Amino acid sequence: MWSDRQLRQLLRPKPIAIMEACAIGIVSALAGVGLKQSVVWLEAWRVDLAGTFSPWLVLPLIGICGGYLSGLLVERLAPEAAGSGIPQVKAALGYFPIALDLRVAAVKWVSTALSLGSGFALGRQGPTVQIGAALAAQLSYWTHTSPTHQRQLIAAGAAAGLAASFNAPIAGVLFAIEELLQDVSDLTLGTAIIAAVVGGVISRAIGGRGMVPDLSHIQIQFSLAEIPLPICVGILAGLLGVWCNRCLLGSLKFYQWQFRARSLAVKLAVAGGITGILSIILPHALLTSRDLQDLAILGRIDWQSAAWILGGQFLLCLVGFGASAPGGLFEPSLILGAALGDLVATGMQSGYAQGLLPIDLVVSSPTVYALTGMSAVFSAITHRPMVAIAIVWEMTAQFDLILPLMLGSVVAYLVAEKLFPGSIYQHLLIGKGINLNLPDLAQQSWVGLTAADLMQRRVETLSSQMTIAAALQAFADSSHRGFPIVEQGKLVGILTQRDLADIQQQQWDLQTPISALMTQRVIAVRPQDALTSVLYLLDRHQIGRLPVVEGRKLVGIITRADIIRAEAERVSSTVSPLGTRPEPSYLVYRTQRLLVPLSNPQTADILLRLAAEIALKSNYELECLHAIVIPRSRIPAETPVDLSVSRQLCDRAVALGRTLGISVHTQIRVTHNVAATILETISDRHIDLLCMGWQGKTTTPGMVFGSTVDTAIRQAPCNVMLVKLGARLQLHVGAGKSSAVDAMMRLTQLNRWLVPISGGPNTEYALQLLPALVALNREPEIHLCQVFAPTDDCPDRSSLNIAADFIRQSTDIVAKIATVYADDVPSAAIDFAIEQQCNVIILGASREGLLQQSIHGNIPNAIARGSDCTTIVVRAAISGSN
Repeated sequence: MWSDRQLRQLLRPKPIAIMEACAIGIVSALAGVGLKQSVVWLEAWRVDLAGTFSPWLVLPLIGICGGYLSGLLVERLAPEAAGSGIPQVKAALGYFPIALDLRVAAVKWVSTALSLGSGFALGRQGPTVQIGAALAAQLSYWTHTSPTHQRQLIAAGAAAGLAASFNAPIAGVLFAIEELLQDVSDLTLGTAIIAAVVGGVISRAIGGRGMVPDLSHIQIQFSLAEIPLPICVGILAGLLGVWCNRCLLGSLKFYQWQFRARSLAVKLAVAGGITGILSIILPHALLTSRDLQDLAILGRIDWQSAAWILGGQFLLCLVGFGASAPGGLFEPSLILGAALGDLVATGMQSGYAQGLLPIDLVVSSPTVYALTGMSAVFSAITHRPMVAIAIVWEMTAQFDLILPLMLGSVVAYLVAEKLFPGSIYQHLLIGKGINLNLPDLAQQSWVGLTAADLMQRRVETLSSQMTIAAALQAFADSSHRGFPIVEQGKLVGILTQRDLADIQQQQWDLQTPISALMTQRVIAVRPQDALTSVLYLLDRHQIGRLPVVEGRKLVGIITRADIIRAEAERVSSTVSPLGTRPEPSYLVYRTQRLLVPLSNPQTADILLRLAAEIALKSNYELECLHAIVIPRSRIPAETPVDLSVSRQLCDRAVALGRTLGISVHTQIRVTHNVAATILETISDRHIDLLCMGWQGKTTTPGMVFGSTVDTAIRQAPCNVMLVKLGARLQLHVGAGKSSAVDAMMRLTQLNRWLVPISGGPNTEYALQLLPALVALNREPEIHLCQVFAPTDDCPDRSSLNIAADFIRQSTDIVAKIATVYADDVPSAAIDFAIEQQCNVIILGASREGLLQQSIHGNIPNAIARGSDCTTIVVRAAISGSN
């Protein structure tokens, strides 16, 4: 059994968390630096071409080609790579099914390089966050971490990606904790810090400086007299952030409406062409992101140039973002903020120079206000003031900037939150139908649940000293498929039906204690473990139940059914809380149903008539199913089908039920797999008996009865009856006779019945069906035989006598009893049927004999091939499961 310490290591792998965080930081940093260098190289190449040839030809053409290739790559390989990438990471961390893996990371990397390198005025920081998160998710898949730790690694990857983009580890950690995960546990925080630090160090070592140019030659200072100016910048930044968010969302809607019938590649090609044209018309500084950053942040422009940069960058950002180009909003928002800060500072200085202001409010360098504007606009757009402050402060490493950065960011956030609550990423997710802030059903039902909420506290257990024979009886008397094994109140193992399957093959002594047979390496959880960990263990180890332990003391058990029930209760909100739920109801009666899959129109009436006789005798309702098989390349719900043949079969079943006074239900299903459809119907309609036709042979390798019948007899939990028509009935079928009256006339020929007796529940069930089946003939004759080994001097005929008594009591027919001595059971049964001129054989396969051999060997097939009789193979219901 696994110790409590081992379980903690599995669910929260602290010993390897540092190694994983380091690995994530390294690969995220390398990916971020590689993306940065690729964009710089492509931008330089584009500018060189525009200087060598006509920019009116080069820039639009590069924009169209780059946009088309980027869109085609995303559309064909990874649709999740469209846009910024941060909303996708937020959704994935919010338990929504958004793909994050190596494929997404690779497509995001290449498509972002193509789009930004071809002129789109977006940033690489958002994509780098998604790339880091996707790489971390892939690592978690490879190392098989639990869902909780997987989320922590994804957040660490996002932190490393942001840290590598800005050379700002603290900002990366704050963004991951504040924006993405909202979790400050020790493992989450530690993993994010390590990954971000490693990513930032590697990025600074091999990637050079970040967004901000060298400020060592600029005097950075701020006096208390200037406090009104950062507040003014914050107010204007808040208004600008609200306007940007509204326009960005409007741009998305415009593209969706205007290009609703076009592909993403076409949208990006159009946006790339427009961007190329605008780059020619607008100031030259907007041609590359590096020149624009240096010009705006250093404050070497007048207010007219700052206004041009502000308007031009805003327009270019709308064009690219609305088309869902791979690229983020971090860099555009920072450039917009720098331009806004420059505009305020230079406007104030110009007003003082022209006598419009009584005093010069700008005492320090305009660069201070450019940086303040960067932080403020970022805060207004993302609604994350702490991240905004940390990014700019880490990039500049200027302590004197703390006060203006805080003033501008906080004021901008307050203004933006008042006028437009929620960040741009939140609204983007809402536009896709994902609202992470609402306490919706998914969040309420799953995230807060623990093992203690789900477990059954009253557990049926077995003692480790119980014998195998007693355990077999316990399984026979219970619907459970597994029992925890306890010794002095402590969990020491678990025993499942799978453990009992090999008892006969390995020749275990039935008096052996089950401690020698049980599984000692038990997978268990603690009461406080989250549902995500429970689901992870159930799926990882493909098990149906999990013991709940405190130390080694067994306190409960969780099954898959418990999880489904708990979710249903929380969704419906019709029961009391999980901790005080009442005892479940107990089923005492329900209408029994018999399922008849109809496939061959020529044999359908015979099969229906057999099923109808059983329904009349046992008070069943008939459920008739016809499956229409379509290729796997087509979707069942969207494929048109011809129902004429199916409706005729169903109408014949309804007519027979009306004649006999039986309730008949019919359904037609479109499917890829008939066997799976039969099993679905058994589960949906609570079927008690499955009656299927059988050809008596199969050409499918590894199959005994055929693919469909094999699946049914192995997996159907209900009773199963397989019918192989004899030579006479098949002759009539071949002649094309298929009416209900003709079917009844043919079935009356089944007047001499042979029942080989082998003992076990399946033989008992065959005998239970026999009274209804022999009623097809007015003067049936029943033969019972049992095959014994030739060396058996004193055969036990008790089973034959019991069967004969049951037949006499239930049918008033005196069965003829015979004992047969032979080594070959199939041959003996066939020879006896020929000798007694029997025309129908019903096989009740025993648990140890015929059933096991029917799945692994050839007894029913041998009898069907060697005899012209109609052959019926019966298998009793499989015990229910937890």
